[in-house]
Amino acid sequence: MYEYAIAWEWLAFAARWFHVITAIAWIGSSFYFIALDLGLVKRPHLPPGAYGEEWQVHGGGFYHIQKYLVAPAQMPEHLTWFKYESYFTWISGFLMLCIVYYGGADLFLIDRHVLDISPPTAILISLASLGVGWVVYDLLCKSPLGRNTWGLMAVLYVVLVFMAWGYTQLFTGRAAFLHLGAFTATIMSANVFMIIIPNQKIIVADLIAGRVPDPKYGQVAKQRSLHNNYLTLPVIFFMLSNHYPLSFGTQFNWVIAALVVLMGVTIRHWFNTTHARKGRPTWTWIVTVILFILIMWLSTVPKLLTGETDAAAVAPAFQQFAGDPHFPAVKQLVLTRCSMCHAAEPVYEGIVRPPNGVMLENDAEIAAHAREIYIQAGRSHAMPPGNITDITPDERKLLVAWFESAVEGKKQ
Repeated sequence: MYEYAIAWEWLAFAARWFHVITAIAWIGSSFYFIALDLGLVKRPHLPPGAYGEEWQVHGGGFYHIQKYLVAPAQMPEHLTWFKYESYFTWISGFLMLCIVYYGGADLFLIDRHVLDISPPTAILISLASLGVGWVVYDLLCKSPLGRNTWGLMAVLYVVLVFMAWGYTQLFTGRAAFLHLGAFTATIMSANVFMIIIPNQKIIVADLIAGRVPDPKYGQVAKQRSLHNNYLTLPVIFFMLSNHYPLSFGTQFNWVIAALVVLMGVTIRHWFNTTHARKGRPTWTWIVTVILFILIMWLSTVPKLLTGETDAAAVAPAFQQFAGDPHFPAVKQLVLTRCSMCHAAEPVYEGIVRPPNGVMLENDAEIAAHAREIYIQAGRSHAMPPGNITDITPDERKLLVAWFESAVEGKKQ
């Protein structure tokens, strides 16, 4: 039923909003505590076991914060845990993955010119990659290599680059970037759930039992927290990339992903160094700008050799819409109102690539994107942006009638 498409669209919106809210909470608390930790100052008057302190001002008040490197001598009366932000960020992100990419596998997940597989197979590959990623990462951290923090991070970077390339050999460019973000975010959230929080609980249990906590648990947790710190910005980029096809829909998309990870490192290095009061390394911003310019070149100079697929191949279920009696009029409408931007060579000023990689130049492409046309230009006025092509209310009604008629016709 056509109502299903509307409900599904709102469900996706709700999941995305939930994901953004929880991600803001997680990233905000994470960045705050990293900055706090790096800015701690050691002073003679600190109580036994205290590593450093910091004075801060916010909201009209002053805050005096002290950190104990292992644990205080006695268990505090009240202890605030920071963990649910991470858990719900991952849960809401996985919910979005299910709604958008698993629910729309033929359209958003599978590119049959890259790998001709069925939706169930693609979904199984997706799920397996997320689980295997955490296992490999955890084994690397627990191996002898884990004793060298920066050497370990170099190996992890190689793993991420390999996964970036691998995902582009399996899925659409858009799904590849999203999965690289999900792969990395799974590692980050699992660090909290599997390592950081359990280690802190061991320390708390030792305090309650009157034992002296082993400092190794805090050291391991700090290493995982450091990884999370440097991986956060690339994850945000990959999650936003689906709105910018020049990032994922190009021949060198996996190279772009590799450079994005490096940009995340250089940006975080500036903030970390600044918060630690070790200067302001302006070279990091120079490197970041150079990397971004290189990314722009990689996306615009070579032709879009990937990410543009035959709509008939990626969305065969939508072919019902080309046989509907309304289709000839709809086709003329779309070609008149939409194809100036949604074409292999857009003619609208300022548009050099079809938005989101969507082309609407022939029957198969229009039929394949029937649902998006119905939602974006029929049921809502999102397209064309600002109604720049002067689509009329009657024309929008035609799009609605076409989609709903085709859906009802299939049911009969």
